[in-house]
Amino acid sequence: MIAGLHEALHEEHFGGKAAQLGHAYKKGLPVPPAWAISTAFVDRVVAGENNAIQRLFEAFTDLGGPVAVRSSGIGEDSASASFAGQHATALNIRSREGLLKAVHQVHRSARTESALAYRKRLGIAPEPRMGIVIQRLVEADVSGVLFTRHPTTGADERVIEATWGLGEAVVAGLVTPDHYRIARGGRVLERRPGEKDIAILWSENEGTEEIEIDADRVSALCLSDAHITALDEMAAACEAAFGGSHDLEWAFAGDRLYLLQRRAITGR
Repeated sequence: MIAGLHEALHEEHFGGKAAQLGHAYKKGLPVPPAWAISTAFVDRVVAGENNAIQRLFEAFTDLGGPVAVRSSGIGEDSASASFAGQHATALNIRSREGLLKAVHQVHRSARTESALAYRKRLGIAPEPRMGIVIQRLVEADVSGVLFTRHPTTGADERVIEATWGLGEAVVAGLVTPDHYRIARGGRVLERRPGEKDIAILWSENEGTEEIEIDADRVSALCLSDAHITALDEMAAACEAAFGGSHDLEWAFAGDRLYLLQRRAITGR
């Protein structure tokens, strides 16, 4: 089944990431347009079923531009297991051939030695089921992560890490991001510039590329006061909608803020 996010609310069918984004979308949070692909439908695509592949291509065309293909495994982005860094993501997919390759790549990533060991360590069912989110690509000027409560100390303050371009530069350890601590309401407690000499951007063809950042921007702070206010408001909206503490992945395209992923804060 391929469903809009507003219908992809059941993790057992669509996986954790799709369900989290579906609930966020229904609550009015700024989630990019996307389709959720159920685990059963992903299996049909991977098996080469032509009808399923054609329906996948139709969904891709409907999004009207380059997409991000994100994993949505059963149990992923849950309160007990984030699966952060375990499953693949493919960015700036522009062709049907690239889309099909990305779906296979994400599906395979659930069965890597690392991912299977992670499941075993947390006592999660050993046979992985992988759903997928096909999300309109946000051509980000700035992106990063936001913790609605301090992830290490538990202090009642927000922590933001930010970098130029796509957030994969942080995930891959290519840069030291800017670090911010803010109080509820948006008052800045600390701004610590990072070393952001590289940015990951979308390429003109497909996929991403690393570019060097101009020297005067390497240690320049990414976020304006208006950006910080918008992030604090989004954090507050997540807390009001879902309770608890959240780990949010976000991106700004110009001044427009998008929520890319949402999960409970977990050390696992």
